[in-house]
This record gives sequence, C-alpha cells and structure tokens, in this order.
Amino acid sequence: MAQGPIRIQTQTGGSELEAQSLTGEKFSKEQASRDPDNYFNIRMLTCPAAEMVDGSKVLYFEQAFWRTPQKPFRQRFYMVKPCPKELKCDVEGSYAIRDADEYKNFCDRSKDQRPLPEEVIGDIAEHLTTIHLKRCDRGKRCLYEGSTPPGGFPNSWNGANYCTSELAILKNNETHTWDRGYDDGGNQVWGVKEGPYEFKPAPASSVSELFSPSKPPPSPVDGEKNRRFICSARVIACYMYNQSRHVKY
Repeated sequence: MAQGPIRIQTQTGGSELEAQSLTGEKFSKEQASRDPDNYFNIRMLTCPAAEMVDGSKVLYFEQAFWRTPQKPFRQRFYMVKPCPKELKCDVEGSYAIRDADEYKNFCDRSKDQRPLPEEVIGDIAEHLTTIHLKRCDRGKRCLYEGSTPPGGFPNSWNGANYCTSELAILKNNETHTWDRGYDDGGNQVWGVKEGPYEFKPAPASSVSELFSPSKPPPSPVDGEKNRRFICSARVIACYMYNQSRHVKY
C-alpha cells in the first residue's frame, strides 16, 4: 500500500521530473493477476493540486480498488520542492488531509469542481512519514528510489511498534511502493511480505475496459477479500492520522 501526501525535497531540476513521474493513473493489475493471493488490483491516482509561493508543488494522491474508483480508501498530499544544491538526496514526506471527503476523486473532476489552490494549501494537515530519495545508479531500471530513515515511524496497528516505507520511480513511469509494520522484536505484523506493489500506467483502452459496466461483478470470495483489505487499509490510515494528534485509536 502506498503512503499519502508527500513532501519531496530534490536536487535542483529534479523536483519537476519527480512531480511529473508521480502523477497519473496507475494500476497494480498485472501484479494482482500474477499473484492474486498477495496483491490486489488497486488504482493509484495522483495529480497537481497547488503550488506554494516558493515554487513547491503540491500533489493530491488517492488509492481505490479498481472496481470502486469513486470510493478511495487512502488519500494524501505530496509536496515537492528542490533541495539545496549541496544536498545529494531528496526527501518525501506524507501528510494527512483535513476534510478528506471533500477531496474524493479530486483528479477526476473538472478544475472548476475542485477545491481552490489556496484551500488545498490550508488543508495540508499532519505529517505522516518521510522517505529519503536519491537518483538511481546508472544501469538500474529506476530514476529515483528511497526509504524511510532507520527505525521507520511509530505505528501500533496490529501489534506493530513502527512502520517502514520504500518507494521507487522507474524509467518506464512505474511506481513501486512497499509499506510494512514491525513489532518490538522486528517481526513483520502487517504489510505484504513478498515485495513491493507495482503500479503501472494503463493504456486508455485498458482503463476503459476495466471500468466497463459489462464486466462481471466480483465473486463473493473476492468481495470478502476486498472488504477485509479495505478495513485494514482504513485502520492503518486512520491510526497514522490520529497518532500524530496523540489520539489513541
């Protein structure tokens, strides 16, 4: 599962490329087809939402099951800005959204139906996570990759003590994300164990087919599986939002 709003500090010139690489509609369809026991077909959608006075770009992010794109289970903001020239890494921080319901399907709306940029800036809420990004070494498939600092960030869902996140932006515009929770003993207690989620841009024809009303409804087994996953995702997102406000979930 991917994290929410992101504050990405990048080397000069890199922030624009990173912002562009993060935006768009992507799906984990291929991965879910290969390994349906461990991965779901999730729609990840990101688009520009505002620009700060210092040039920082604010992106809106949401995730939903591909059959119910109108019901996102995760919503966040990403803020992208250049790092000082002397720094050789980037920082991605995720933030909660005040009145998140007002932003559902933000990217799917026409611009005159979206919250105004000044409203977006005012609705950037608690910081959730930070990921240190760097340019990938020559010869690798990725453009940028990174992870949370050692020790991750506090998290207590399902017996966890802390959580970690990894992110990779590939040259073919794929986005790979991997979020996991661990207990005091370092044992993984939530999150996929097999590897990161792989989100790939879908051709327009494929997207139309995915949302075609002629597609059969999910089987009872798939429906139950999706409900369990939605519940887990919401609990994690809710807890991460509340813990920064010192609220015990």
